[in-house]
Amino acid sequence: MNGENVSLSEKIVSASYIRQGSQARRSHEQLIRRLLEQGKCPEEGWSESTIELFLSELAVMDSNNFLGNCGVGEREGRVASSLVARRHYRLIHGIGRSGDIAAVQPKAAGSSLLNKLTNSVVLDVLKLSGVRSAASCFVVPMATGMSLTLCFLTLRHRRPKARYIVWPRIDQKSCFKAMVTAGFQPVVIENILEGDELRTDLGAVERKIQELGAENVLCVHSTTSCFAPRVPDRSADSSPPGFRSAGWRELAAMCAEYDVPHVVNNAYGVQASKCMHLIEQ
Repeated sequence: MNGENVSLSEKIVSASYIRQGSQARRSHEQLIRRLLEQGKCPEEGWSESTIELFLSELAVMDSNNFLGNCGVGEREGRVASSLVARRHYRLIHGIGRSGDIAAVQPKAAGSSLLNKLTNSVVLDVLKLSGVRSAASCFVVPMATGMSLTLCFLTLRHRRPKARYIVWPRIDQKSCFKAMVTAGFQPVVIENILEGDELRTDLGAVERKIQELGAENVLCVHSTTSCFAPRVPDRSADSSPPGFRSAGWRELAAMCAEYDVPHVVNNAYGVQASKCMHLIEQ
């Protein structure tokens, strides 16, 4: 409620009561202002009332919620079920434009703002989780397989000659399907048994890159979070000293040496500080 409406309200209800209510509302607005200013994850979680207030104000900024608006264009946000509309706080129009999911949608200022803030907050969370060098990110409604496919297809533009993805084996179908769906040939590197653990065979990875030719390898596709007895792919802190002295390179360093991109499947790993710090290293 803006200042003018507050003044008008004081003519209807006792001014002291209205001021008290306005102060309570300002406490919500201050949280929203801080989010808009900083674009970072709040130190204390918001109450449901603050979240609903913010979402409602964003929703009225989208053209499908304009008073008197009748959306008849081919790309207008429309929904037949009021139940669905309420479930999504009437944020119906969607985000992105002309194939660019990060672009601002002119007809959906509120949804676009929410999208930008979401990406900013998630980037802050990733940095707080340990990957402080992260420069950007964006949130999409996809799980492991499709997210990996998107990464592989993006790399295709940078490495048009590449046909293979070198993949230290992990028994998860989503990883394998992602590579095939993107149109690449997975090259499976079998693990080696160390005690009761299955670990990445770094020597086999390097030999395969040399055999295929680095220019023909789209990327090395590694994994941080695995089901036992498989353990995360090697990094600085997880490689036993004996292997380093024997000439085994860390996976990331190997990719840098051969100028091969390194795609890390970090599904379920964001909440594990060990995984995040290994990625940062």
